[in-house]
Amino acid sequence: MSVYVGIDVHRKRSQVAVVAEDGTVQVNKNVVNGSEPFLRLIGDLPSGTPVAFEAAFGWSWLADLLEDYGFEAHMVHPLRCKAIASARLKNDKVDAAILAQLLRADLLPEAWIAPAKVRQLRALLRHRISLVRLGTQLRNRIHAVAADHGYDRSASYWTGPGRGWLAELDLPAASREIITDCLAVIDGLAPVIDRIDGELHQHARTDPRVKTLRTLPGVGEFTALVMVAEIGDISRFGSARKLASWAGLTPTVRGSDLKVRHGNISKQGSVWLRWVLNQAAQTAKRSPEFAPAYSSIAKRRGKKIATIAIARKLLTRAWYLLSDLQAADASTPPRRP
Repeated sequence: MSVYVGIDVHRKRSQVAVVAEDGTVQVNKNVVNGSEPFLRLIGDLPSGTPVAFEAAFGWSWLADLLEDYGFEAHMVHPLRCKAIASARLKNDKVDAAILAQLLRADLLPEAWIAPAKVRQLRALLRHRISLVRLGTQLRNRIHAVAADHGYDRSASYWTGPGRGWLAELDLPAASREIITDCLAVIDGLAPVIDRIDGELHQHARTDPRVKTLRTLPGVGEFTALVMVAEIGDISRFGSARKLASWAGLTPTVRGSDLKVRHGNISKQGSVWLRWVLNQAAQTAKRSPEFAPAYSSIAKRRGKKIATIAIARKLLTRAWYLLSDLQAADASTPPRRP
């Protein structure tokens, strides 16, 4: 008889429920996170047993474990799992059992489990973004310290003359210490970011999707890499509209009776993809391809909404480019050895 497994994942411990085909809960135990405790509990189940878990903090290790031992992993979309969110009685045992029951009834709202290589690329890209943002925060802090004492410089603070200017400022001891520490961290970040950029450049050279996406206005190598990593397999999306909806770039719709209200974009999905598309749109909106559309929308709805519209147009173009590239690869016969 088939069984279904639901796992309510937490940082240190998780609740594991095993439900039979008739809906009977056979096991519902709390275990410490790790390969050995989980395998002691579900390791004897048949290969291909479906297992459902929420996309909670630190889920990657569990997905890898399930894949390695032949289980059929299903990751739950947390925002769409209303059966758990609206439950009157809510605890780990109930959550785990409901996940298994939804899996048994084929009612599970699933999210895509990206392959390990894609997750690693995402992690590296997001790490690079966080380091660059940290550097920006430190530079802003130096600007703030200088301004707090009435100093400003029209030219750059970070060139040789700019560094010399900073060193000559008459500042209190604490302010001088802040600037010195910030500069030290900025200088320490530079070689790390350069090393990561080298790794990302090597990856971009071997991925034809990056070259294809770089034909879009405003899309450089880094932007294309983020798009590739966040979108993953383009065949997951049956249309460009579905991709835009997944990225959170489509308006929300509220309907009741004969009244329909279209709101702001949903902002669900990958925040990283929306961010990088918005950055690309800042350049693309000035290109000949998108400038007329941007100008027209900006006059009617404002510049912010017009920029978001260009971001969606870029994503729509990206869907067609990636779909055509995948179709071309599928139609190309394999080379003879």
